Amino acid sequence: MSPPQPPVAPTPKAPADPVRAVAAGLLNLTGLGAGYFLLRRWVLAAVCLAATAALLVLALPAEPDGVPVGLLVGYGLLLLVAALDGARRAATTPLRSPVVAMALGIVLLAVPAGGVVAYGAARDDAVEEMLLGRLDDADALVAKAAARTSFAEGRADYTTALARYRELAHDHAGSRAAGLVPGRLDAYYKAVAKPYTDKKDCEAIEPLTYLRTVPGKHMDRDVLGSLATWPDKPLAASLYACGTGRLGTETAGSDGGELGELLRTFPKSEQAGQVGGALRDAVAARDRSLGGAEPCTATDEVRSIGRTADALPDDAGAGVAPDVDKAVEKGVYACGVDEFKDKKFGDARKTLADFADTYKNSRHRARAEDIAIAAEIAGLRPAAGNHLPPAGSPGGARMTLVVSNDGPGPVEVLYTGPVTGSVKLAACGSCTMYSSESAGRSKACKANRKYPKVTIRLPAGSYHFLHKHSADTTAAISDRAAGSEIRPGYSYTQCSYVVRGGL
Repeated sequence: MSPPQPPVAPTPKAPADPVRAVAAGLLNLTGLGAGYFLLRRWVLAAVCLAATAALLVLALPAEPDGVPVGLLVGYGLLLLVAALDGARRAATTPLRSPVVAMALGIVLLAVPAGGVVAYGAARDDAVEEMLLGRLDDADALVAKAAARTSFAEGRADYTTALARYRELAHDHAGSRAAGLVPGRLDAYYKAVAKPYTDKKDCEAIEPLTYLRTVPGKHMDRDVLGSLATWPDKPLAASLYACGTGRLGTETAGSDGGELGELLRTFPKSEQAGQVGGALRDAVAARDRSLGGAEPCTATDEVRSIGRTADALPDDAGAGVAPDVDKAVEKGVYACGVDEFKDKKFGDARKTLADFADTYKNSRHRARAEDIAIAAEIAGLRPAAGNHLPPAGSPGGARMTLVVSNDGPGPVEVLYTGPVTGSVKLAACGSCTMYSSESAGRSKACKANRKYPKVTIRLPAGSYHFLHKHSADTTAAISDRAAGSEIRPGYSYTQCSYVVRGGL
């Protein structure tokens, strides 16, 4: 039996070497687990590789938002732990060529460093693509708004698109998308102002006014460049063209409409200086139309022009007032005559009676009163409106017509024929109503009684008469019209009496 062997002494650890520690730590910082491979720690090396692979799967392809910060912090801590652990283990583990290993670690650090740089570039490209996508979305909104039938319908889309252009220009100033914004704004302005380029002056006012609010409120002036002031001249031109085109056709209101807005917004513009002349030309054109087929319409248009002129700021329309007054006077008379010719006897009577009351010094006043009388008679007796009453009085003998009032209220007698006029009779205080027509014919205006009377001297011819009772009469009494022939050499009488229920 052999004697027992002495125990084998454990292999002593290699003395600590900082070069080995640094080499292993650097190799693990690469994220490839190379330090563990050097130390033949296969499981730990696999863990490092798996962590790096997982990070790459999550990070690629690069997205504009990048990798979540928490994930990056966690991965960084893992690398730091791996580097410290590798350094600890390598410090007491013999390695061949530790200097070469350290140099290799330094070289391999370029891999993650280069990866970071490449990922940053890829992420920047992703951001650029995202911003260009937003630019395309804004362009699509502009196209959608431009396809609407009116600016009002597309305004919301225009506003949203402008906000996106502003975000790109202000929040991403150095991006490719931001560099394209000025060109897009030029197209944007053209789209919004399309009614102006299409010569739709009134329709162009709202979008052009909107474009004037863009500088400062929606976009910096330095981004807009010359677009900041571009809408001014088109808007002034549109206000003028629309305002002058609507003269006489629409009431401008208390602010003078488009012309008032022009004078307030662009008082020094070329168009503002032309407003007075345009008003005078518009009045002159309507004045020429007063002798045409529609004098009433032309007169209403002159009045509308006058209201517009009165509403303009700084008395800009004051110079046209005399022209308006003359044209309205001429037009009211022409309108009344035209209404009479068109058998609108009620309108004609009112128009010409108002004319006579308003224009007391007019040379047409007497003629207007005659036509108004004929129109009032024609309202009950249309034959009186077959033609205008004669403008002058015929010569020759005149016959006497005595009209007596046997009624309890005053009476006005209107007549038209070779001459036209009216007379008034006072009420007969002692007279009463008759129970029937036959009673009136047999008892009214008897010679043994005294009645209010008036004498009219008329040339021979056919006449139309209207006995009109005062509106102040307490009883409801109907007016009555009739015709009569006045012949030479005779004297005539008429008796006005009241039957219950009528004249």
